[in-house]
This record gives sequence, C-alpha cells and structure tokens, in this order.
Amino acid sequence: MNKKNLLAVGLSVGLVSGAMAPNAMAKPPVELPQVELSQYIFNEKLDSPEFVAGNLTAPMKAAPEEIVYKYFNSNKDKFKIGKAQAKESFKIVEVKKDDLGGTIVRLQQMYKGSPVWGSTQVAHVGDDGVLKVVSGSVVSDLAKEKSLKKKSKINANKATQIALKDLDFNPDLEDKAKGESIVYQKDGKTYNAYLVNLNFLDPKPGNWNYFIDKATGNIIHKYNDMHDVSGTNEVGSGTGVLGNTKSLNTTLSNNTYYLQDNTRGNGIMTYDMENRTFFPQFFLPGKLWADSDNQFHQAYDAAAVDAHHYAGVTYDYYLGEFGRNSYDGNGATIQSSVHYSSNYNNAFWNGSQMVYGDGDGTTFQALSGGIDVVAHELTHAVTDYSSDLVYENESGALNEALSDIFGTLVEYYHGTNPDFEVGEDIYTPGTPGDALRSMSDPTKYGDPDHYSNRYTGTGDNGGVHTNSGIINKAAYLLSEGGTHYGVTVPGIGKDKMGDVYYRMNTVYLTASSTFSQARSAAVQSAIDLFGAGSPEVNAVNLSFDAVGIQ
Repeated sequence: MNKKNLLAVGLSVGLVSGAMAPNAMAKPPVELPQVELSQYIFNEKLDSPEFVAGNLTAPMKAAPEEIVYKYFNSNKDKFKIGKAQAKESFKIVEVKKDDLGGTIVRLQQMYKGSPVWGSTQVAHVGDDGVLKVVSGSVVSDLAKEKSLKKKSKINANKATQIALKDLDFNPDLEDKAKGESIVYQKDGKTYNAYLVNLNFLDPKPGNWNYFIDKATGNIIHKYNDMHDVSGTNEVGSGTGVLGNTKSLNTTLSNNTYYLQDNTRGNGIMTYDMENRTFFPQFFLPGKLWADSDNQFHQAYDAAAVDAHHYAGVTYDYYLGEFGRNSYDGNGATIQSSVHYSSNYNNAFWNGSQMVYGDGDGTTFQALSGGIDVVAHELTHAVTDYSSDLVYENESGALNEALSDIFGTLVEYYHGTNPDFEVGEDIYTPGTPGDALRSMSDPTKYGDPDHYSNRYTGTGDNGGVHTNSGIINKAAYLLSEGGTHYGVTVPGIGKDKMGDVYYRMNTVYLTASSTFSQARSAAVQSAIDLFGAGSPEVNAVNLSFDAVGIQ
C-alpha cells in the first residue's frame, strides 16, 4: 500500500496581502464599489473575485443574509451572475454568530435550481451592519453557456446505473445511491450533470463521486472521496497498542461494560468489526465493544482502547481550544470501528465515522495506536462540517494538510512524545525513527515544501497527500519559526498557529479554495484575532512567502 494513502480549510489604499498567486492578478478588470478594501484576490481561471475584505458596504440595518444579497445584487456585473437576482443565484446554507463578533453567512451558488458543484462562498457581516469579507469564487456567465441549454437524455436513475456499472463490481452500498442534479465544470467545459455518490465498504472501502453528463450519459469525472446502550457511566482501564495504560469512560448495562462514553457531546462509541468488512445483518459500525469487568487489557482490546481514548482527547481539544462540541459543533456522536478487515493498512473517515485497520505488522501496526492519526481523521470530519473542501487538487491538499496540522496539535495537547511527524507511532513498527509524513521537513518523505515544486499530475486526486506538504511547511514555520528559501519567519507558537488555521478553515475557506485563497483567509483570520499590523499577521504573510504561495 502506498504510504500516501493512509488518511482516507482598499485598492485606493494599497493591497496588504502581498503579491498575487499565479491564478490571481493585482487589479480586477472592473473596480468594485467599496468604502475601504484591504485584501483583493482575483481568480483569473474563473474570472471572479476569490477573496475580498475590508469595509465592503456602508452600514445597513438589515438581516446579515439580506446585506449579502444586496451586495451581490449591486455587483452582478463584477461577479458575472447575469440578470438573475442574488436570491436565485445563491442559496443560504448557514447563518451563525461569530464568536469574535458579527455573523457568518455561508452560501451555495445555484443555477436554475441546481447547485454549482464546488462553488460555495462565505461572507462575514459585522455587528455594525457592514459587510467585511466575501470569500470564494463564483462561476461566472453561466447564462451564456450554450451547453446548459441542451436537453437531458437520461434521468437520475439511469445516471446511478451508469456509475454502478463503471465500478465493475457489485458494492454493498451504505446508503441508497441516487442522482443529484448539479452544474459541473471540468477542463473549461460546463455541463448539466448528475452527481452520484457511491459509499460502500465491501469488497473494499469507497466513497466515490461520479459526475454524469445529462445530455450524453457520459462519465465526465469520478473520484474517491474517502475522507446504542443505556446504563450508568463508569470509568475503566485499558492497555493501548503501544503498551501504555489509560482510563476509559464506559457504560455499565446489564452487568456488561461497553466502550460508550456519555460524558462528551452525544457520546463516543467504539465498535468491533471482528476483522470483517461487513456483518451479515448490517455493515458499519459493527458490535459495540463489550467487556465483563471494565478492564480492557487483552491484546485484542488494544486497538479499541486507543480509538476510544484518543477520540475523547480530540473531542476535549476542540472543545477546550475552540468551544467546538464534537466535529459538527452540535455534539454529534463520534463512532469508531476497529479491527476492520484483515491486515488492513489504512484508516479513514467515511463521511460519518472513523474506521481503523489493524495493519499487516510490517507497514503499519493497528492504526488507532497513533493519536495524530485519530485526530487527523476527526479533523476531516470538522472540515466536512465547515469549509467542506473538495477532496481534489489544491482544495484537497488543504483538506489533508489541515488534518495533519490538527493531528499534530492534538498530539502536543496530549503531551506524550509529541513531534511534527505524522503517523510515526504506527508506521513501519520494525523501523525506528521514520514516519508517514513530516511537517518540519516534507521533503524527507518525498513531498514538496515549496509551491514551485508542487505536483501537477492527476494521481492521488491531484496530489492531495503530496501537495499538503507545502501547507504543512507553512504551518510549521508559523508555529516554530525558521528560514526557508531565504525567507525568515518569526514563530508565533503552536496555540496561535492553531487559532489562525482553525478560523481559516471554519470561517473563510470554501469548497474549492486554492492555496492563494488560503493565504488570504489565514491573513484575515490573523487580523481578526490579533489586529491589523500585528506581529502575528506579519508572520502569517512571511510563512506563505517562504513556501512560495502569493
């Protein structure tokens, strides 16, 4: 197994964010009306602003979502959304108060009732009724696309059949497959399409997204998106994969102790798949882990002990550091299944829970034994419920990097032999001193540490596990400091780095964010947290300079 596949976010007064990225330009083709503009990134490929910040409107006495709609209506020609009203072009998907003040509004671009794949936006409205930030490109000029006027020749059921046939095997689906009508762009072409998601575990895990052309039935694109008991609360003890003892929150019911922690959110529950890929009566999660004496010290218990305990540590980190109640922010039950399949060299988040293999003993040992692996997977869930970064190309690399970053921060929070290596505790148990990836030196394991060296091929969903090294290096430099490619970055420490990247992921990144948009999002996050002109903002800018992201 390739080790990369382990872990199935005023123009009038000058630009403050530094030089533009290769897909950005310093001046927009038409100047946007504004009171004061502090950041402006323009996406040439989509012909749309990608990140705009400052005082974008005068103060208004209106609901935040209405302020956002008014802004887009006033700038139709700049965002090229045609004659349609903003309420037709954008669907509000979330409105929530920001802990730092103001309101966050998340949007999904729409065209004639169908979502535009990967085109999400986020806006920040201050308590004074001023629009402060609009992040996320808009797919422009859809009304001019002749391809969207073609008649459909297939229906949603036919699209599903096409996707299933392409798999070339019969999967046992976790959920019934169905086609969702979307607008999809690929290689400069625009399609009316169906999105078909196929989520399955047998005969091998997959979470495939298929994009089927309505007009022809052709597959435009496809990719793999592999990212209860009542009773009394008790505290047991167990021995983990590495031989260390830890406490476990359990539930006692009918003289049996279960790995069910009722003290965190809506629960943390750990299951046994008994080295199967599915059970005769059900698929995931398996059997809730049970024990007769609340002592989980047998060798077979170890993977469950770590999965359960480290899920609790990760929950505590996100709650304590950011006030986030579980991965969705609303106390979602955290489910983990261990002993999945036989000699399975992987761990993954399947869209609803974590799954851990035991490893083959050579490439990996039981993967739940690495706290950074557990936290990595749960961070994929956090991303799913915030920025929802598409798992391809630069947005996918951001997705992976965020999981590496917070996996590492949770490891430091836990305090047991922490470092900036990823997966070192469970990778190649017979070879000491190596790891899956390195944040401090990505090149150690063949990953790029500078944008000029990025992978540009199509493998690994466009290099999501490879190009994550560039963002990992930027985060490491921001935390620890150092000189890289002639740029000296003053470190601001792990806690502040985590604050910046968490806000970047949960407030400003959007589904198809690029690395340059991530830079603007990180800068804006630092401004929000520490103030414009602060040392932290300077350090963020320098960290991205050092890895060649402009």
